[in-house]
Amino acid sequence: MIRAIVFDLDGVLRHFDSKSIDEIEQRHNLAHGAIHSTAFSTPLLGMVTTGAITRREWVEQVGEQIGNSQAAVEWSKLRPSVDGEVLELVDELRTSDFATAILTNGTDEVPYELHSQGIAPHFDHIFNSAEIGVAKPEPEVFDFVLRVLDLPADSVFFADDSASKLTGAHTRGIHTHHFRDIAGLRRALRDVNVI
Repeated sequence: MIRAIVFDLDGVLRHFDSKSIDEIEQRHNLAHGAIHSTAFSTPLLGMVTTGAITRREWVEQVGEQIGNSQAAVEWSKLRPSVDGEVLELVDELRTSDFATAILTNGTDEVPYELHSQGIAPHFDHIFNSAEIGVAKPEPEVFDFVLRVLDLPADSVFFADDSASKLTGAHTRGIHTHHFRDIAGLRRALRDVNVI
């Protein structure tokens, strides 16, 4: 029986507007996709999401690698929009006595972001890879989540918009869902008798 639902953050609970990034790249005469491909490259992304470097240092390195620190700073100031429908579902789950949590491959600034955007109060637990020191899809990050929740894997449900991030959860026996939209998530939760 499912007792806890764990949500990825970006791509599930909040969403970035890719058009804003395109505009920054155009304004600074950068190749399309230059910021994203640099920021999410290996090993840079792994360094920031495991706490080896801060978000500020990450942005500085992105600026250095694309040759335009101003564009990187502008990109770093973009704020994602919160998905109200998903938060509404989270609140429904909590009123039905399910534990709710976030598991994100995040940076050291995630706690501030979640409080400033009003997301944090909706969750019982926030799991941030930058604090844990291990990032999805490594099975060890899911081991950490299960220890804190004090639940067996088969009583936990995890939703992420990246299929590759689900592999570690699969190996531990956690119920998983590849998130595409709220309707699909609700169907998946119905399939495991949550809603």
